[in-house]
Amino acid sequence: QVQLVESGGGLVQPGGSLRLSCASSERTFNNYNMAWFRQAPGKDRELVAAISWSGSSQYYGDSMNGRFTISRDTNKNTVDLKINSLEPDDTAVYYCAVGLVAVGEEDASRYKYWGQGTQVTVSS
Repeated sequence: QVQLVESGGGLVQPGGSLRLSCASSERTFNNYNMAWFRQAPGKDRELVAAISWSGSSQYYGDSMNGRFTISRDTNKNTVDLKINSLEPDDTAVYYCAVGLVAVGEEDASRYKYWGQGTQVTVSS
């Protein structure tokens, strides 16, 4: 069992930035490729970004336009997602997930462990 805890969400104005963090106390966290997904009301869960277990490979969803940066600290057991130039369409619950999947796997059902999610709301 790998428990994941997201933090860093909140209300931010358009054009602002946020750093989301996903943390785990489990040493096995670093054995997994990891991803951030988001889900807006009435929409499917979509892949935002993914990173390999070592942190050496990153992948970004097709609709992400260079405003997202994923990074990993294997010493701290954390994976961060930095979002710049936030737009109202970025409003969603953001989830981190891990699984024995290829980096950038877009099928959410293939991820084994999920965090509880953190709400990001972009509004003036």
